[in-house]
Amino acid sequence: MNTIRHGMSIGVERIEDEILFTLKVQGKLTHQDYQHIVPMLESAIKGIDHPHINFYVDATELEGWELRAAWDDLKLGLSHGNEFAKIAIYGNKKWQEYAAKIGTWFISGEARFFESMDEALSWLREEKQPLW
Repeated sequence: MNTIRHGMSIGVERIEDEILFTLKVQGKLTHQDYQHIVPMLESAIKGIDHPHINFYVDATELEGWELRAAWDDLKLGLSHGNEFAKIAIYGNKKWQEYAAKIGTWFISGEARFFESMDEALSWLREEKQPLW
């Protein structure tokens, strides 16, 4: 008998206009998962004029998305893409690296793939340096 494992852990930390959203996924993301993720994110940014979101995804146990969940992910990027400063995807599969690169098309910030949790979290903590 095969056991299908699915679950997620979500964390939200808000300090003024700065938000750290963490997500650890096990199994395949579903439409129902996005029914939980999106309201939590929207609640965290409610009342902030210019939110600055750093997003950490532990995808080491992620197996992919259901088709409808992939559509939900695209809608999330299109509706809140200007609010994402950095998205760090910690994973262990080549397709996850490609997903991070594609993700940059839908957000104003950066998305990067990491094979090290420590490197991913360090990158999220780095301050953005002014261009001048």
